[in-house]
Amino acid sequence: MPTISFKLPDDLLTRLTEQAKARRVTKSWLIREGLVRMLSEQTSDRTPSCYDLASDLAGAIQGLPEDLAINPKYMEGFGC
Repeated sequence: MPTISFKLPDDLLTRLTEQAKARRVTKSWLIREGLVRMLSEQTSDRTPSCYDLASDLAGAIQGLPEDLAINPKYMEGFGC
């Protein structure tokens, strides 16, 4: 089985350690089980949103006004 490493905040690591001890399983097992549940629920319960599909593009264009989405002057001509 391949190995993966990642960083956890101290409080989350503490909770993970406590749960693993309480259930008498390894932290790795607990993480795998959580990922399996989360990924199976995510794929079966909902269709990805437009943002999910294009999230890698969010914020990719440089030089635009910061208030583009909320300033009415930028919405002129779009039915607002």
